[in-house]
Amino acid sequence: MKSKVQNQEGTEMSERKLTEQKIEAFHQYLIREEKSTATVEKYLRDVRAFMVYVGEKSVTKDVVMEYKKHLQEENYAVRSINSMLASLNSFLIYIGWSDCKVKSMKLQRCVYCAEEKELTKAEYERLLKAAEKNEQLRLVMQTICSTGIRVSELKFFTVEAVSHGEVVVNCKAKIRTILIPGKLRKLLLDYARKQKIRSGVIFVTRNGKPLDRKTIWAQMKGLCEF
Repeated sequence: MKSKVQNQEGTEMSERKLTEQKIEAFHQYLIREEKSTATVEKYLRDVRAFMVYVGEKSVTKDVVMEYKKHLQEENYAVRSINSMLASLNSFLIYIGWSDCKVKSMKLQRCVYCAEEKELTKAEYERLLKAAEKNEQLRLVMQTICSTGIRVSELKFFTVEAVSHGEVVVNCKAKIRTILIPGKLRKLLLDYARKQKIRSGVIFVTRNGKPLDRKTIWAQMKGLCEF
């Protein structure tokens, strides 16, 4: 006798298990739908990744939601998570498990902010001039003023993220994507190369630790006495 699980309405249904046969049937469906080879491969890869995560467990809405949370904890970019969930949702619809679908994550975009957002242009340029002998602090100021980020969010500016032209900031359970303009991106990558920082956080101390709020504000305080 087959074991039973309950759906969201509390009614019983046959236990749902992921199998290679179901995935192969989905594979053939995608081919009939004339999806590109790259799309088919991605869909199957994403579904199989979920299959590995699920193991022998039954597929339920709660399990899919847990998987979504798992992807977040693995620090995947929001865009990547949404792409994987889209593949999985397509599979769930195909096999008739639509009640297990999950919503994509909200992506808050923060586009390039003008240099004079908080300061006048003259004040901003005066601060940069005062920081001429401290390249790191100068670039920290340019990054903060150009993107509107908090000082504590500088740790999310890694070589990898800047290379892709966007930084995903995860602060207090809120996730947003900051788009980096070409000029700032070049400055950050040039600085990283000069400092021989090939990966990871760009703004670090001599010991390789991310710059903290206290250090940055101590340096900026001296510049603000003008």
